[in-house]
Amino acid sequence: MREEPGGANALKRTPIYVEIPIRAPLERVWHLSQDTEMHPQWDLRFSRIVPLRQDADGVLDFRYEFHLPLHIIRGTEASLGHRRRADGQATSVLRFDTSDPLSPIGQGAGYWRYIPTEDGVRFITGYNYEPGMGLLGRALDSSVIRPALGWATALGFDRLRLWVESDVDPRTARNRWFLDACVRTGSLLAAGILLRRARSTQARPLPWSAWPRFCRHSRFRPIGRCQGRVGACVGRPMPERHVRPQSLPG
Repeated sequence: MREEPGGANALKRTPIYVEIPIRAPLERVWHLSQDTEMHPQWDLRFSRIVPLRQDADGVLDFRYEFHLPLHIIRGTEASLGHRRRADGQATSVLRFDTSDPLSPIGQGAGYWRYIPTEDGVRFITGYNYEPGMGLLGRALDSSVIRPALGWATALGFDRLRLWVESDVDPRTARNRWFLDACVRTGSLLAAGILLRRARSTQARPLPWSAWPRFCRHSRFRPIGRCQGRVGACVGRPMPERHVRPQSLPG
């Protein structure tokens, strides 16, 4: 029997926690994140979400899909319920699982939290999971898979923010981000080639004092209003009260 994602073993793995401020009404963000047709348009982790059934206790089951070039990863989600507080905060909790051997994540649980602010809402998610892909998945989880999922979650959050705040279509935001990343990657490669040639021809290299400024302008930072601010979404530890995402946080 597999241990629950919130059990003792799961606490040794760092949960993924992402939050972003969005200048929009809470109900608008709620709709775009809870609607099964709208959600995959901005969330990079899903290609399709299909509602299946709802039991007598109000638990709603879904099937999710992630489309790869030669394979479709499929799994199931169960929405365990929603909570609305008197101060306007809203929370939605879910569990997910898959038997696909190529899925990097297995059984897990998480939540969405919506906290009203003066100019909009703080949109938050926290989730944890058992690594998939057998021994390979467990070996790569902390160093590759979990950081990649964190950035994919953050990019999705930023696409949602741009969609709500600036009416930027999520597909446009995705294309511009990848174009931005390609341009910056090309710039770094070109700089590396020029530096190598300078050393080989004994030309005067770039002075050390100039490197910090060069690096600041070469990092993968989104550029322009339509690119968002992904860096603001990640890099923060999950608050202690959120380490058990399968339960409704207080």
